[in-house]
Amino acid sequence: MEKILLHICCAVCLAYPLKYLREQEFEIIGFWYNPNIHPYQEYKLRLETLKNFSQAQNLQVIYDNDYDLEGFIRDIVYRENNRCPVCYYKRLRRTAETSKNLGYKKFSTTLLVSPYQNHELIKNIGYLLEKEFNLEFFYKDFRDGYREGINIAKEFNLYRQKYCGCIYSEKERFLKGGKK
Repeated sequence: MEKILLHICCAVCLAYPLKYLREQEFEIIGFWYNPNIHPYQEYKLRLETLKNFSQAQNLQVIYDNDYDLEGFIRDIVYRENNRCPVCYYKRLRRTAETSKNLGYKKFSTTLLVSPYQNHELIKNIGYLLEKEFNLEFFYKDFRDGYREGINIAKEFNLYRQKYCGCIYSEKERFLKGGKK
């Protein structure tokens, strides 16, 4: 059974990829690293939801609780309208580093399930890091299972967030005309 380190953005986005990868007989180790999530209460709520869901699913998760919000904001200052590449890179890079340090040959991310994320960009960053770390980025377009994942989330009564996580996406979601 091949091991894969799976970056987890939230429990809801984990639901379908976990099911799929288990069906493919991978040994999945989850990885939580999300310094982009704001405010901190939202971060804690998503983290607790993941802890409960992963326990119910008997999934081992490595929690990198380096909540470096200041570092995240510094990385995207003056790039607010092009922040997603920086955010994806930061989280996937930490996943690849952790995978390499633990001796796992494959890594991936639950970001690939969301129809709201830039799928091609995530894939390209994954392949870039694959070369840099001499690992395999496991690419799968999980979006075909998005609805199934939502149904699993409802079945487990998982907290479903209303925005991707960063302070800018929160503004865009809740402030009329927030996106420019």
